[in-house]
Parts: sequence; C-alpha cells; structure tokens
Amino acid sequence: MISLDTVTKIYKVKDVKKVILDQVSFTFDTGLNIAVMGHNGAGKSTLMRMIAGIELPTSGLITRDEKVSWPLGFASGFNGLMTGVENVRFVARIYGEDTERVLADVQEFAEIGRSIDLPISTYSSGMKARLAFGLSLAINFDCYLIDEITAVGDRRFKKKSEVALKSKIRDARVIMISHAEKTIRAYCDTGVLIYQGNMYFYDTIDGLLNDYRKFS
Repeated sequence: MISLDTVTKIYKVKDVKKVILDQVSFTFDTGLNIAVMGHNGAGKSTLMRMIAGIELPTSGLITRDEKVSWPLGFASGFNGLMTGVENVRFVARIYGEDTERVLADVQEFAEIGRSIDLPISTYSSGMKARLAFGLSLAINFDCYLIDEITAVGDRRFKKKSEVALKSKIRDARVIMISHAEKTIRAYCDTGVLIYQGNMYFYDTIDGLLNDYRKFS
C-alpha cells in the first residue's frame, strides 16, 4: 500500500507559484494496477517521483509498506563519473541484492557491450535509458513505477523490453503514466486523474478515459 496524507506540492519560480497537488489524501491499494492520467503539466511525473522518494512533497506525508521501484528508465540518478558497472553494483548494494547477479542480468539485457566499463558521462541518452531499464528489471520490486517509458531502442529491443516487463509484473503490480489508451488498457485495472491540484479515482478504465478526454 502507498498512501498520501494531505500531500501538497508547490513549485515556486521567481514570482510564479504552481500548485501541483493541494492537500491530497489518497491510497494506492495493494494489488491494483493503476493508471495515472492528466494533461501535460498536471503533475503526473512529479507524483511519480514523490512516490519513488526521489522528490519530497512541500507538506504532508507519503508512506509505503511495499518495495517500490524508481520510475522505469529513470537515468538521472546515475553518477556520471562512475562507470556503468560501478553504478549497477552501487544500486544493487543499496537494495540488498546480489551485485554480480544484478550486473550479469543488466549486461545481458541492456546490450551496450564494453561501454558498461566506461563512465556514464560518455553514454548517449539511449544507452543510459537501456541501462536504467535493464537495472529496473534486474531488481525485484512489489510495485513498478512506469513514467511513459515501457520500452527503449529499436523495434526488436522494444519487443524484448515489453516481454520482459510483462513477465516481471506477473508477481508485482504497476503504477503507470501514459497518454496511450492501448497501453493503459493493456496494463491497468483502475486509474486516477490529476486535475487542478486534485486526484480523482476511477474503478474502471472506461470512466478514467472518458473524463481524461473531457478535461484534458
């Protein structure tokens, strides 16, 4: 279970204040695959980063009683001065995983060859995304956070990523951001709509999509 207790998130840039969430209380119940929708700039990615613990709310409390991933494909957490190998081992140790097992899984999945021994700063954005996606799948989570990215790379690699992700979430669940109706229907059972600082729950995907089209 992941719970938001009167969570507020505000960004202030110079004299401009943008309210992303305004005293929102909501529980992402265990066992549900939940879609997160809203117009561009509504705060979907911000919510995802707060659930992951990458970003803190302005006020309020977020609690988790399950093992939650970072957003799949999120590569901003890599240390650019460290090599791919060093970054993978570091993350594996943080999560108490077997470092060599995780490294072997990432090497096989990411397909970046000897570049894994080079500093992350030398990687293209695609290479970093593949490494991050592979690392996400190499660690077992109860809940996988997916922010628009379900696959990276060419058509073959995208298919490989889709198959790997679907296999992984047989024993886990997802909280997913996507604008694509087909993707939402394929992965999610229920959903929430972020609109004007509030979150609205829908127990059917049809209801969510109807209001998403109406308000976005």
